[in-house]
Amino acid sequence: MKKKSTIAALIVVLAVGVLGGVLGDRLLGYKVLDKWLPRKTEVEDSSREVIREVLQEENAVIRVVDEVTPSVVTVGVKRTQKIIDPGSFFSDPFGFFGGQSEPTIEERRVELNIGSGFIIDASGLLVTNKHVVNDLEAEYWVITANDDELKVEKIYRDPVSDLAILKVSPGGAFFKPVRLGDSSNLKVGQVVIAIGTALGEFRSTVTTGVISGLGRGISAGSPFGGLSERLDNVIQTDAAINPGNSGGPLLNSSGEVIGVNVAMSRAGENIGFAIPINIIKESIDNFNATGKFSRPFLGVRYQMLDKRTAILNNVPQGAYIVDVVEDSPADKAGVEENDIITKIDGKQLNEKNGLADEIGNKKVNDEVGLEVYRDGQEITLEAKLEEAG
Repeated sequence: MKKKSTIAALIVVLAVGVLGGVLGDRLLGYKVLDKWLPRKTEVEDSSREVIREVLQEENAVIRVVDEVTPSVVTVGVKRTQKIIDPGSFFSDPFGFFGGQSEPTIEERRVELNIGSGFIIDASGLLVTNKHVVNDLEAEYWVITANDDELKVEKIYRDPVSDLAILKVSPGGAFFKPVRLGDSSNLKVGQVVIAIGTALGEFRSTVTTGVISGLGRGISAGSPFGGLSERLDNVIQTDAAINPGNSGGPLLNSSGEVIGVNVAMSRAGENIGFAIPINIIKESIDNFNATGKFSRPFLGVRYQMLDKRTAILNNVPQGAYIVDVVEDSPADKAGVEENDIITKIDGKQLNEKNGLADEIGNKKVNDEVGLEVYRDGQEITLEAKLEEAG
């Protein structure tokens, strides 16, 4: 009996010791028992933090989508297109039937959803890309998130940036303007959200990603083919930008528009581009003040040479001139094809500071000094900028 009492007392002493050790370990930071009683709180806290961050990001995306989707529209086009009826044409190469027939060409009215846009003013002003509405003879309309179909009454096309402002009459439609952010403080890795009509078919499509790069240079094209223009200093993102997303907003996690989706890379996957919103805000301010886009015009088509390309070709960095518009300021100043404009008013041109950036900072009728590399020599030209037509 005495032996059992001793064993029981020993068990109690051990239990108290273990409990005391655990309390001491947790309260005083002792880690003697970690080998037999491993801590789980640090792992659990880490897992909870990861889950919390994921939920916060998901909630942010949902909040932005709920807030901004009513402000995103689909842009459609109605245009006449000539179509050959294949059943009306047959080939008779040996002349058995008196030659071959002439094909029947029909003109049909084609209606397509081709792009996206977003509301910037409750009175009926919307932003999209210029290349979305580049056909001067076509008729355009927009479809709101509430399925209201509204005819575009007026289109103001920016001759410099790939931007257009559409004017519609909202009527009974609900027009909620977006909030414009600041693209000067963007960071690579920042979370972004794109909303638009993917492939011209799937309206209010939402994709997410991050900013993959800044200061890129691209060429934006028309939905009906053909090169539109060169754009410098655009945002690169891995958020899916598909045909039909052009003109839609690229948003930050606060629901502010920080870019206008403009293009996708055909050479790679998950490579999309957007025009920084600060460029758009300058154009909108200009439009609100004058009722038009009064922008300076030099009159060249060009390709920016990056440092690697310049070194490989043993030429300086700058804007390689592909074509000069006849009777333009550049033409009058003596700029020629194959020239490389290296500086404007002493400022070096490179992939981070393109020709469009420098010209965009000037005003109509400004006289600018052009430093040009031609046939191994540096020459200086003077050009007086005109208003883009």
